Order: sequence, then C-alpha cells, then structure tokens
Amino acid sequence: MNDDLNRILIKGGITSPGELKDIITMLEAAGLSEVYFGSRQDLLFPLENLRKDQLENISKYSTDVISDRTFQNIVCSYVSVDIFDTTHWLKGSTYLYLLEQFDFLPKLKINITDPKQRLVPIFNGNLNFVASEQEDYWYLNVRLPHWKTSAYYPVLVYSWDIVHLCRAIEEVFHTMDNIDQLFAILNQGLNTNNKAMDKKLAVPFLTFPYYEGMNKMGIDQYWLGLYWRNNRYNLDFLKAMCGFCLDNSIGKICITPWKSFIIKGIPKESRPELERFLGQRGINVRHSQLEMNWHLPVDDQEALELKKYLVNNFDQNDISTYGLTFGISNDVGKQSHFSSIVIERNPISTLVAEYDAKPTYNVCHFKDFDPNTAQYLVYAQDVDKKELPNLLIELSKHYFLQLGQQSEKKGKKLEEVKPKSHMVHQCRNCLTIYDEAMGEPQSNIDKNTKFEDLPEEYTCLVCGAEKGTFELVELAMV
Repeated sequence: MNDDLNRILIKGGITSPGELKDIITMLEAAGLSEVYFGSRQDLLFPLENLRKDQLENISKYSTDVISDRTFQNIVCSYVSVDIFDTTHWLKGSTYLYLLEQFDFLPKLKINITDPKQRLVPIFNGNLNFVASEQEDYWYLNVRLPHWKTSAYYPVLVYSWDIVHLCRAIEEVFHTMDNIDQLFAILNQGLNTNNKAMDKKLAVPFLTFPYYEGMNKMGIDQYWLGLYWRNNRYNLDFLKAMCGFCLDNSIGKICITPWKSFIIKGIPKESRPELERFLGQRGINVRHSQLEMNWHLPVDDQEALELKKYLVNNFDQNDISTYGLTFGISNDVGKQSHFSSIVIERNPISTLVAEYDAKPTYNVCHFKDFDPNTAQYLVYAQDVDKKELPNLLIELSKHYFLQLGQQSEKKGKKLEEVKPKSHMVHQCRNCLTIYDEAMGEPQSNIDKNTKFEDLPEEYTCLVCGAEKGTFELVELAMV
C-alpha cells in the first residue's frame, strides 16, 4: 500500500448509500475524482489541498479521515451473507450488531468471518474470529504482530464478548509471548461466557466464487457485483449509484477485500432500471474470471501491467484458472497473503539500481492452493518476468491434478507429495536468499559454491548487508 494515502475505515466493509454519498462529498471537496478500495474493506485516497480536519467538518456522519498507519479496519464476511453458503446460525444482523459495539479504533487487525465462504480472508488478521457450529460461539485464531506463528484461543468465544475481548487484548498484547499467557491474563481479568472447544476448527476447501454481475438472490431479489480492473472508482458514478440505491430502498453497499463492491437486496422490479443505469454508463459487468481472481497492491501501475501481461498469456494459451486466485506482492516472505498463488517482486539491489536492472520474481503458493492452510511454499525463485507465464501455467495444472483429493473416501490413503527440505542462507535484514545450488550469477558466483567459500567481503545482493548477517534456514520446496 502507498503510505501517502489516507483512509476512511468502512467498518466491516459495510456502508449505507447515504453514508457513502456523504463520504463522496468530502472527497470531492478535496478536489478528488476517484477513490481506491483497500484490502481491508476501506477507502484510500491522496490528500493534498485540504487538511483532514477540514474534510471531517464537511461530513454529516462524523466520518474520520485516518492517516495514522497504526490503526486498522475491521474485516468481516457480511458481504457473503444471503449470496453464498453460510453457517446455519450466522445472519447479517449478527455482523451488524457486533460491528456496532466497536466504539474504539483497533490497532490490531480483526477479522470476523464465516468459514463457509471464500470471498473474505479468514486468517490474515491478528485476531481472527471464525464462526463455529455452536450458535453464537466463535473460534479465535491469534497471531499478534510480534508472534512468528498463530495459535488458537483454548475456548470458544461468545458473540457478545468479542468486543470486550478485543479491547482487553489491545491493552496487553505487547507483553504477551504466547497463547497460554494471553489466556491466563484475560481469563483472570474478564467475566466472559466462554464455552469448551469440543473439536478443532475445520475450514472446508472451497473454490473461489465469481462475484460480479447481476445474480438472483432468493425469490424476488438480486445482488450486483461490480469490479474495476484498475481499482480507480469514479466518484460521479459512485454518487449516482448511491442515488439509485436510495431511490429503490436498498440499505447497504459492501466493499470486498478484492477491491470490488457488492449491492444486495435489489428488488426484482428495480432490475430493468438498474440495467439501463449501467448500460448508459458503459459499465462492464462480466469480466473474465482470469482477470477477477487477482489481488494487487493499491495504486501500483507496475503490478497492474504485470497482471495484464500474465492474464493475456493465460488467455492466449486458453488456460483455466477456475477456483485459483493470484496475488502480486512487494513484501517478500510475508505470509499474510490471501490468494492461492503469490508472485513476489524482489526489491532491486541498491548496487545495480543505477543500471536499470530488471526485477526478478519469486513464485509461491499455499499448501493445496488453499490460503487457509497457512503453509506457504516456494515454487521458484529469482525468475525473470518472461518465465512467469509458464511457471504459473504449470502451477495451475498442478492445482487441477490435486483438486478433489482432500475429499477422497476414508480408508483410501493417498500418496502425499511432501515438501522437500532444502537448506539455504537467508539475509536477516531483507530475507534475500543465497542458494548454494544456484550460486549468484549477478555477482559472478558459480553454481554449487558453498556459502563458507564466499569471500569475507561478500554482501547481500539486495540490501548490501555483510556476510555475517546471513543465517541458515530450512526452505520448503515442491
């Protein structure tokens, strides 16, 4: 994300047409004509001509403009209710009530989700509340910012204790080193209605849904999903859409983490008017799934161009990616992604930046191509852009080969392809890897050159750190 962008935190990604129209008025007052959608269901925009307090005074809804990166939006899967499969007791009103209770801006990333949907990421927050089969009770998966791995809270959390628990964790999380310590402190200080966990959370494997266009919802309603490939949403269009919703008694607009938005509960009799509305503005409501299953950094033209290049290659080769999702990331080694396959863009070394060096990429994916496994695997490293299409096509074929094996009958044991253990040396500063088997052609270091045989003056190709900064780590390869 561009750190110069300001945010408006749309709690849970849910807003009303009136509130969104009010926000648009604020943004227009700042001289803006477009707004970005963020990965955490928020709005992002540059702010140059006006101070944020001047904008906030314009708002009738007391909307806050957030420039401080320490605050986080709350993510929830309300957007999936009534249009995708849902845990039996979880209703839209449950999400709305929970979100209404949050009377503080959290500094931890909080996710409140249904495990039976795939549109909203389940485990990429710090506090991940996941609905259980027991009515009004949630699993809590915790990964605090300074923890290397996640852990489950040892009991189920009652719906109406979620906000109190989040506030309490906010106050103490800096000093908590593990889940047992956290539970002991909270259990002693809070009077909560916990329930024993009778079984571990099992998140079902689900293919990624198509979320665009006009779709049936119940007997006499529709839902509409709209997606802009460049994530630049025109304020004039959004304001007109808010007007349509207000005129047709549509109460909610939802922003998705895939930088699209969904409007639910469109009356059957309003559909012809909505189709005219979209047609007159030339809005495309049926993008190819090849294009829609991508997650890109906000306001990153280079990432957008790379996506276009790769999607075009998929199209020319007539490749199916149904059920797969792809992400482009500038954060090498980060494991909070929520797409099945991730193309990591390696930083350009300061040593070669002046020579206009081409970027290299790592291709990674989650085990079983399911982000909910949280097992991040490296498929290829330091590859050129022109190598990416074939690598991704190989991976997509591998995905379809293993698809469905998770649901084989019990007793029929499958031969599992286990990741191979591979030891490499990794820079502690920027996570760049030196692989003895590959050497380092950019530094004229031949293949099979042992790390200890490198000269003492050897430095990291990317950040220039000294040889002693590297440490031996185990890499999972497939």
